[in-house]
Amino acid sequence: MAINVIIAIVAVAVTLLIAVPVTANISVKKKTEKDAETIGTAEVKARNIIDEALKTAETKKREALLEAKEENLRTKNELEKETKERRNELQKYEKRVLSKEEALDKKADALEKREAEYAAKEADLRKKEKKVDELQGQRIQELERISGLTSEQAKDYLLKTVEDEVKIDTAKLYKELESRAREDADKKAKEYVVTAIQKCAADHVAEATISVVQLPSDEMKGRIIGREGRNIRTLETLTGVDLIIDDTPEAVVLSGFDPIRREVARIALEKLIVDGRIHPARIEEMVEKAQKEVETMMREEGEAAALEVGVHGIHPELIRLLGRMKFRSSYGQNALKHSIEVAQLAGLLAGEVGTDIRMAKRAGLLHDIGKSIDHEVEGSHIQIGADLCRKYKESQTVINAVEAHHGDVEPASLIACLVQAADAISAARPGARRETLETYTNRLKQLEDITNSFKGVDKSFAIQAGREIRVMVVPEHVSDSDMVLLARDISKQIEAELEYPGQIKVNVIRESRVVDYAK
Repeated sequence: MAINVIIAIVAVAVTLLIAVPVTANISVKKKTEKDAETIGTAEVKARNIIDEALKTAETKKREALLEAKEENLRTKNELEKETKERRNELQKYEKRVLSKEEALDKKADALEKREAEYAAKEADLRKKEKKVDELQGQRIQELERISGLTSEQAKDYLLKTVEDEVKIDTAKLYKELESRAREDADKKAKEYVVTAIQKCAADHVAEATISVVQLPSDEMKGRIIGREGRNIRTLETLTGVDLIIDDTPEAVVLSGFDPIRREVARIALEKLIVDGRIHPARIEEMVEKAQKEVETMMREEGEAAALEVGVHGIHPELIRLLGRMKFRSSYGQNALKHSIEVAQLAGLLAGEVGTDIRMAKRAGLLHDIGKSIDHEVEGSHIQIGADLCRKYKESQTVINAVEAHHGDVEPASLIACLVQAADAISAARPGARRETLETYTNRLKQLEDITNSFKGVDKSFAIQAGREIRVMVVPEHVSDSDMVLLARDISKQIEAELEYPGQIKVNVIRESRVVDYAK
C-alpha cells in the first residue's frame, strides 16, 4: 500500500515536471522571468512532496511490519496453546492405557491362579470319581449278593414296576383328559347339531321293492294277462319288472329291485288301464311314453332339489342324475331326500362355524351322486361320484368332500368334515334308515364276537338295537385302570371291522364281590 502511494506521488511530480516546460514553451515569449520563478517553486514543492511521500511510505512500512509481527505472534501463541492441549490429552490417554494395562495384568494373574485351582480340583475330582466307581461296583456286588439278583434281573424288575405305575398313571390321565375334552367338545357339538337338526325337518321316507297298482275291477286282471299271457309277458319284457296277479282284490303288484323300471311299469300300466286298449303294440307305445315321462320327472326333481337347497350352476347332467336318485334308496332311506337333508345340515353347520355356506350345501347335495348309477358302473358310489364331479367341472373342494364323506381319503377342507358330520346325522337319526332282520342280527353277532375276542372279557351283550355293547370283565384280570384302555381298544376295533349307522356305546363293567360269614 505504501509503495502505491510513493508511485502516485512520483507520477504527480513527473507530470508537473513535464507540464512546466510545456507551459513555459507556450508562454516563453511573454513570461520568461515569471516562469523561471514558477519552475523553481514547483521544483521545491516537488522535492517536498517526494520527501513527504518517502516519510509516509516509511511509516506505512513500519506499521505493516508491526502488524505482521503481531499476527505472527498471535498465530504462534494459538499454536502453542493447541499443542499444549493436545499434549495434555495425550498424557490423559497414556494414563488411561497404563491403568488398563495394569488391570489386565491383574486379571491375567487372577485367571492363572484360577486355572491352577481348577486343575487341582479337576485332579481331585478324578480321584473321587475313580473312588466312587470303585464304591459303586462294590455296592452293586453287595446288593447282588444280598438280593440274590443280578443287575440285569433287578433292572427288568424295576422296569416292570415302573411300567405298571406309568400304565396306571397314563390310564388315569387319559381318562381325565378324555372326559374333559368330551365335556367341552360334546357340549359345543351338541349345540351345533341340535340347532342344525331343529332347523332341518326332512321327511322320513321308507322305500320298498314293490308297487301296487289299483284296478277298477277284477275283470281288468284278465285283460292285463291277455290271451295265453301275451300282454303280461310283453309288459314284463319291456319294463324288466315282474307283475304279480293273485287273489288280492282289484290290485296288481309290481315287483323289481330297479325303482326306475318299476316306476315306468307303474305309469305304463296305469295309462293302459285308463285307455282300456291292452295289446302288445299299445303296451310298447305306453312303455315308451312312460319312459319319457320318468326322464322328464327325474330332471324336474333334480331342478327342484337344487332350488330347494339354493344351489345354482350345476351341470344339467348332474341335475338329471340328482333327480334319478329319487328312485334310489339306502336302508329304506330315499337317496334324494337324504342328499337334500345333508345339504341343509351342512349349510347350517357351516353357518355355525363361519365357513362358506353355499359351497357346503353344494358338496352336501352332490356327496352321494354316485349312487344314481352305481348299479350300472363298476366301483363304489364314492369313486363314481368323484369321477362324475371331475367330469362336469366341479370344484376341488366338492370333489374332496365326495371322496372323504365315508373316510376313504383324508378331508382337505373344513367343508369336507362338515359333509361327513351332516351325512352321519342324516343317516343315524332314529327312523331315518331301516335294516333287514338278517343284516341286523349279523351286526349284533359281529359286535359281540369282537368284544369277546379281547383278553379278560367274560361275556358281552349287544343292547338297544346294537347301539350299546355291555362288556363284563373278569375282575382278577382287568383292573380299574385297565378298563379305560380296554374300552378304547374295543371301540377302535369296532370302528375298524364293523359298518353301522350312528355310533355304538362301549360300556365296560367290572364287578368285585367279597363274601364273609358271621359265626
